[in-house]
Amino acid sequence: MIKIGMMLGERYEILEKIGTGGMSDVYKAKCHKLNRYVAVKVLKQEFSENSNFVSKFRVEAQAAASLMHPNIVNVYDVGEDNGIHYIVMELVEGITLKKYIEKKARLSVKEAVSIAIQACMGIEAAHNNHIIHRDIKPQNIIISKEGKVKVTDFGIAKAATSNTITSNVMGSVHYTSPEQARGGYSDEKSDIYSMGITLFEMLTGRVPFNGDTTVAIAIKHIQEPMPSPRDYVPEIPVSVEQIVLKCTQKSPDRRYQSMSSLIEDLKKSLISPDEDFVRTVDPETSAATRTISRDDMEKIKKQSKKPAHTEEIRLKKNTAKPSAEPSRNGKKRSQAAYQPEPEDDEDEEEYESRMEKVTTVLAVIGAIIIGCVVIFLVGRAIGIFDFSSSGQDGVVKMIEVAGMTEAEARQKLTKMGLDPVVEYVESDSVEDGIVIGSDVKKGTQLEPGDKVVLQVSGKDAGIVVPDTYNKPLAEAVASLEGEGFRTEKKEGYSDTVAKGNVMSQNPEAGTNAERGSTVTIVISQGPQESKVQVPDVLGLLPEEGKSTVEAAGLTVRNITEVYNEDESLLGKVCGLSYSVGTEVEPGTAIDIYVSKGPEATYIYAENIASPALEDPQYAEGTPCVLVVTTASGTEIARTVATSFPWPLNLPDIKEPTGTLTLIYNVAADPITTTDPVTGETKVEPGGVQEKTVTRPLQFLKKE
Repeated sequence: MIKIGMMLGERYEILEKIGTGGMSDVYKAKCHKLNRYVAVKVLKQEFSENSNFVSKFRVEAQAAASLMHPNIVNVYDVGEDNGIHYIVMELVEGITLKKYIEKKARLSVKEAVSIAIQACMGIEAAHNNHIIHRDIKPQNIIISKEGKVKVTDFGIAKAATSNTITSNVMGSVHYTSPEQARGGYSDEKSDIYSMGITLFEMLTGRVPFNGDTTVAIAIKHIQEPMPSPRDYVPEIPVSVEQIVLKCTQKSPDRRYQSMSSLIEDLKKSLISPDEDFVRTVDPETSAATRTISRDDMEKIKKQSKKPAHTEEIRLKKNTAKPSAEPSRNGKKRSQAAYQPEPEDDEDEEEYESRMEKVTTVLAVIGAIIIGCVVIFLVGRAIGIFDFSSSGQDGVVKMIEVAGMTEAEARQKLTKMGLDPVVEYVESDSVEDGIVIGSDVKKGTQLEPGDKVVLQVSGKDAGIVVPDTYNKPLAEAVASLEGEGFRTEKKEGYSDTVAKGNVMSQNPEAGTNAERGSTVTIVISQGPQESKVQVPDVLGLLPEEGKSTVEAAGLTVRNITEVYNEDESLLGKVCGLSYSVGTEVEPGTAIDIYVSKGPEATYIYAENIASPALEDPQYAEGTPCVLVVTTASGTEIARTVATSFPWPLNLPDIKEPTGTLTLIYNVAADPITTTDPVTGETKVEPGGVQEKTVTRPLQFLKKE
């Protein structure tokens, strides 16, 4: 059982409990080997003896330990101590996304998208290592005090290559994908679905599906259509709405197929929020092999028992009908075996004629379409159909930019919906400010928002620093790091900027700075409360001092007696934990120190007598260790005497009494043994025995 103060693995000191999960508890601990604070996740006691749970816990550790990314909580160590299984992780000081949403009701679009981008980058790193999280939700996303977003708790993560199909839904039901809710196979696209639900909650402040039971909610994920976030917040841009809806498609094949494509669209939405650039996936062309359910199989079986149209014709042709003609012997006979039924032949001929016409028409149309496609592709290849740089579905073709001015190239590319980025190159042959070339060849098909690097002649003037004023911390960090800057955070007070938002930055927005340089942002802590000065209570009696401190709006934490050389302050306040006049926050706790007079000093100067006074066995000349301790147990002297009397002088002793301990060795008595068979007696030396003598000491007070 975990107790506060205990050590795990002779290294991690448990300090306090900071969280709990379905299978484990999380504690703040101190690593005494590296002198740092860490988070320790400990498997709950009721699961420790269950080999299945222990196995899952180890899988979690192995999965998480293989990940190393700025947007993932790092795992440092995995261990077991007397049946206690634990994982040691990075301690992130901050707030969970769930609590952050509850605190702000709902997030702005830019802040929500910025947080989603960082979280997706962490999840993408896991997917690149073939690890699926399977429990993405706001509770498992942490925003640090520095604004860094980190994904944590790979509690049910398993290597994707294990092909494990879960028999029950282990993730949180509000964020679980339809395939997880069914208990089926889950992969990277299950995490994308859960991320879509998380983004929905950030934007609207609520989850899309709710119910009285987990089963009811799971059924809604499977059956009910996904509501649009714009139903609750109409001002959400169409691009962000479409991203959420694409993430949360019921069919995994209609969602984003990778985190990288989701991140790409999220970044585009920050640049062009009102453009409808999100592409839907056609399930007919991209769907994976689908498992046929038992109900579907029954329907197929029933359908297979019904005859098809051609089978009906065949049956009609071979079904006997009674003839009206009598036979030669006067009996009616069946003629079905000898001649066809005229009406059936006509029906069949009419049906076959219609089918032949339809087939001919379809063949002609198909040939025309194929011919048009071939002509278009050939014509496009030789430049006949090169209409312009713009194409359908927002696709554009890269233009030739060499020879343009920087401003002209920027303007043209921006007008095409591209994102021009300038890279300066010193050139002796090209005039400064003229474009030398780009990283994209002319004619290359691009999508709006794609980045194009322009090589411009001249010296690098730096990158324009984005404006982060009044933006939430996470959004500001994402904006700066997206441009290649590092960030440093400081705190300050502001009457106009809300707490948690950026109140200033250095360098200022709009100025140029070197890529990779640091931008310092100052985060508002809200209005500064009026400060309180620590009052002068020196020389007052303890109760008077306490009343004066409390009257100033402060609190008294402790009243402690201390030594003080000023004899006039005996029994009075002689000091405080803050200097008099210091400005502090209202309610600050103050310690009051009361003088108990000057600290007395004692001396000891004596000749120590031989231990033979107490112990006749002591042999003069035997080395003897002398140890002097005060009454409180503090050792103040240790020396070795080789002869007695031995002079001992001790100045500046803080206590009036103490103890002298003399430690020495003596020869032990000989050992006599008798052989039981022969009766012979042997005498052997007794060796050496350590002995001690203690004497009380009275020290003299120094005048």
